[in-house]
Amino acid sequence: MKISSGLIVLIAGLVGLTACYYDKEEVLYGAPPPCTDTTGTISYTTKVVPILQMSCYGCHSGASPSGGQAMGTYTADKTMAQNGKLLGTISHATGYSPMPKGGSKLSVCNIAIVRKWIQAGAPNN
Repeated sequence: MKISSGLIVLIAGLVGLTACYYDKEEVLYGAPPPCTDTTGTISYTTKVVPILQMSCYGCHSGASPSGGQAMGTYTADKTMAQNGKLLGTISHATGYSPMPKGGSKLSVCNIAIVRKWIQAGAPNN
């Protein structure tokens, strides 16, 4: 069977295009700026709540919270923090449903803020 030279060029071109795909975000766009929001005490009210409002409360509050996981009050948020679900879901850890569902993963900085708040005992401050 004879293969035309045009077909060989087409196949080589397609292989070359797919072989050059590169998706390392830090290489393509540079390293993210350092997270300076994790120094000192993390305030639930001023640091954590805005992150949760932006990424969680839209689906996980009200009369019928998604997945039966109610958030939006300090007590509910602290429960999620203490049982590991909050950090597990936002950091996309194995065994947890990655959140926010259908959205982008939280930034490294925002995850660090929530992590530090949880490590401090999830205080109501």
